[in-house]
Amino acid sequence: MSYLKSPLNYTGSKHKLLKQIEPLFPKDIDTFVDLFAGGCNVGVNASAKRIIANDIDENIIELYRYFKENKADKITKDIEKIIIKYKLSNTSKYGYEKYNTTSSIGVGKYNKRFYEKLRADYNKNPSPLMFYTTLLFAFNNQIRFNSKGEFNTPVNKRDFNKNIKKNLELFVDKLNILDITFTSQDFNDIKISQDSFVYIDPPYLITQATYNENNGWNEDKELQLLHYIDALDARGIKFALSNVFENKGRVHELLIKWSQKYKVHKLEHNYHN
Repeated sequence: MSYLKSPLNYTGSKHKLLKQIEPLFPKDIDTFVDLFAGGCNVGVNASAKRIIANDIDENIIELYRYFKENKADKITKDIEKIIIKYKLSNTSKYGYEKYNTTSSIGVGKYNKRFYEKLRADYNKNPSPLMFYTTLLFAFNNQIRFNSKGEFNTPVNKRDFNKNIKKNLELFVDKLNILDITFTSQDFNDIKISQDSFVYIDPPYLITQATYNENNGWNEDKELQLLHYIDALDARGIKFALSNVFENKGRVHELLIKWSQKYKVHKLEHNYHN
């Protein structure tokens, strides 16, 4: 089975693990809740009547809502208009020769000042379309904001290439037909109906990534989540939690002890978070 890939290069993406994760889910799901949606690779591929995708990052959720409300061809045309406006590269149309570079070197040097203008304009007047276009030309397409709430990822060596465009179009087409709702709330505030199955892929306490910098995820939040999951279980609501017991010599003793009362499936994957 093939799985749709998110057009966001989100840290901790589960796309490569879906073939191991998805078979562990119940067969008949009424409401699938993706509690920490991130790149939404799990939520968009869920087999369920209804899907709720939640993430604390409002920029992500607003982008998904924008994708849901628009057609893929309109989105790609509007992105291309922004590319032309800011004089950014378009290697899928013109190749690398136009920009006096090669595929291995990339277009970072050419795009740098144009990208920085785009990024500055986005920070002054944010919108979902400007956010995604900025992200397309950002280093490794990574989402990163500074303490002032400004997008600050440097320029990438790639641009809006054919593979990214294809992923975007397929993703948007799927959203257009799914019964999916996007919310941006703290997990504690998400009300779970009795007919739900909840997939939980939180920031990992013992790893380092942009989403748990600046105390974004700490032991207090981890404890809150574990209590939240216990409350789901007490109600008879099925769930699946993705996390790590050990990473780079660090052992998550709290999680290991807590998990002993539940069934654990260890997945074989060289996972970098």
